[in-house]
Amino acid sequence: MQELIRRRRRAGFVGRREELRLFRENLELPPDDDRHRFLFHVHGHAGVGKTSLVRELGQVARDRGALVAHVDEGAGGIPEVLAEISSQFAQQGRVLKALERSLATYRQRSHEAVAAAVREPDPDAPSTGSVLAARAGVVGLGMVPVVGALAGMVDAERLATGADRLRARFRNQEDARLVLEPERVLTPVLLDELAAAADVAPWLVLFFDTYERTAPYLDHWLHDVMTTDRYGELPSNVVVVTSGQLALDPERWEGALDFAAEMALRPFTETEARGLLAAKGVTDEPVVAEVLRLSGHLPVLVSTLAESGPAGPDDVGDPSVTAVERFLKWERDPVRRTAAVDCALPRRLDEDVVRAALGGEGDPAELHAWLCAMPFVRTDRRGVARYHGVVRAPMLRLRRNSAPSSWSSGHERLAALYEVRRVALAEAARGEPGRPWMRPDWREARVEELYHGLCARPRTALPAVLREGVDACRVDTAVAREWARAVADAAEDTEAEQLRALSAECQSALLDERLGALRVLELLLTRPELDDEGRVAAYNAHGLQLFHLGRLREALVDHERAIALVPADPWGHHDLAITYRALGEHETALRHLDRADELAPGVEWLARARGETYRRMGRPEEALPWLDRAHELDPKEPLTLGSRGQTKFVLGRPREALDDLDRAIALWPDYPWALARRAHIRQSLGDVEGALADLDRAQELEPGAAGTRGERGDVLRFAGRHEEAVVEYDAALALDPAYAWAHGSKALALEALGRTEEAIACLERALELDPEYGWARAQKERILRARTD
Repeated sequence: MQELIRRRRRAGFVGRREELRLFRENLELPPDDDRHRFLFHVHGHAGVGKTSLVRELGQVARDRGALVAHVDEGAGGIPEVLAEISSQFAQQGRVLKALERSLATYRQRSHEAVAAAVREPDPDAPSTGSVLAARAGVVGLGMVPVVGALAGMVDAERLATGADRLRARFRNQEDARLVLEPERVLTPVLLDELAAAADVAPWLVLFFDTYERTAPYLDHWLHDVMTTDRYGELPSNVVVVTSGQLALDPERWEGALDFAAEMALRPFTETEARGLLAAKGVTDEPVVAEVLRLSGHLPVLVSTLAESGPAGPDDVGDPSVTAVERFLKWERDPVRRTAAVDCALPRRLDEDVVRAALGGEGDPAELHAWLCAMPFVRTDRRGVARYHGVVRAPMLRLRRNSAPSSWSSGHERLAALYEVRRVALAEAARGEPGRPWMRPDWREARVEELYHGLCARPRTALPAVLREGVDACRVDTAVAREWARAVADAAEDTEAEQLRALSAECQSALLDERLGALRVLELLLTRPELDDEGRVAAYNAHGLQLFHLGRLREALVDHERAIALVPADPWGHHDLAITYRALGEHETALRHLDRADELAPGVEWLARARGETYRRMGRPEEALPWLDRAHELDPKEPLTLGSRGQTKFVLGRPREALDDLDRAIALWPDYPWALARRAHIRQSLGDVEGALADLDRAQELEPGAAGTRGERGDVLRFAGRHEEAVVEYDAALALDPAYAWAHGSKALALEALGRTEEAIACLERALELDPEYGWARAQKERILRARTD
């Protein structure tokens, strides 16, 4: 079916012969020919036919045996772009295995952090490689039960008593880089995969459509990939095609003429427009002349008017006729004409949305099918149907200006529909980890609800929208962008000045990938529409973002401000406690937890936070009752079970610890920290094969985690397999040369193999990295005494 659809589209494609010729001839030239171009940029106004041309260029590339990937605004960031490329190459028979593994690790690390942070909700939650840990520049020991995937760095007792001292050492771990700067870790993997694919395919062609939306995060990256060696080498038989409304950034792409070609699309020539009409069966000269006049030769309008099947020109010579009348001029069914305008209100279409937009008029199923068959409605790769912007905009203006009450009521019905969806999604996800804004399906419904609420009544809806913006920014910059896009679209579609100003400020702030969410929160705190409850949430969210960035003292100021504004806010005290705990000021953290417990007595997240604090203070006897209480309040929380299991192990109760970790992993199978801890316990109980199986699974989830390899070394060393253990320790140190514990443990394996001098050198290196590593010092002294004796 897909192939037949592609053939029909190709058969209906007319015009753009020069652009097709240039691209086709480029694929005939070897990459080292000076005439060969590595980059094509297609640009022009909405409706000029960019996407149709890009689709045709893709087919030209496939005809030449190329591997092709097509990415559009559906990808919200570099990791999503790489995932889309990997997925599409796999569909063509080229699986990018290493990239898929790295992407799986990225998703897992992000998922763990999100789940851990929100389950408490606590930026100091026990999860491996958390986003929050990475962004704070602190791996785990102040933020997770142990060091996440680096759990093998120290033994259980050392973890319980020495967490604070180890915290700062892990600021530059690979997991932190993966989450903070995923493009820096993932892009080299992509380039390696492309290099391998380039050996078996004549061309690799990457298309980036709707570039006006993706350029803010994609353009700098793409420029670096193509013109610098920052990420590695790009194969010479890669051709990149970008397509958007704007020309290339002249500053960034200065000097690109020697390797790039711009395809500036204009409206069709008369010959091209007539060719399209003929392909659609419109050949009667009076009708053709009228279509040409009304469409201005804009391809999407030519196609739209031709699809309506006009039988005659009619008397429509008034030049002031609206664009909507032009689009629907020959559609005589009044229900369809009304539906076309009503259904322009939503940003996306499905049958229920059509029903809400129509307000009970017409058959939603029939009208939805009719709309989806119209050329001004396009369906993206995810199956979402949308109006083409060049058609939707005038329809919105018509409805807003000619029937303001219908405009408001239509948007109110649509907002109500998305509210129902949002509530149902929240109910279905009850008990699942994560705040609502972290779940894509809930977020999608909420964003549409906010958009329609703003369109219906901008001034009335704005305070609630700002409050939702706080929660979106609490997650990260990518989620904040989704919220901001809804505000931007509402500003454009309503032409409300108060929304335009807010939108412009937010869009500017969100250009900064790292600090975007922080900057938007600062903007929101200046808005008078935000009430005290919203300001408290904004201060706490701002503090959390600072925590992510490792600016812990500044984060304390924000949480103090929240408490000063609303002294009875338990979250302010909770967040202060977590931040003080990360700073190693445990007694202060406990005082704030006491206050939070007075304000919100008996809640699970406070019991768990207190238990974690005691555990990290090296006081497991006091930690266990609090973790027991947290488990009673929420028996399905895997983080509590994992932490409790670790606490029981430190207390010398390995069988009970194993039971807790079994249950934690049953609830969360992809929990690498729990797998590493269970491996440690299994090894202590003599189950070597079980321990290695757990570590194999943890390594699958986090292939770049040095701690997992170090833990494997330990299991093998205790089993007397010293040669294999040395191999694992070396692999861990290749991933993290500053891994002091691995140096120390490797020394014992070397000593067992009779390689005493090498063992002493390893211990000396461990002490250089951690002068307070008392165990390593004792081992060195023992070996030296034995050698003297």
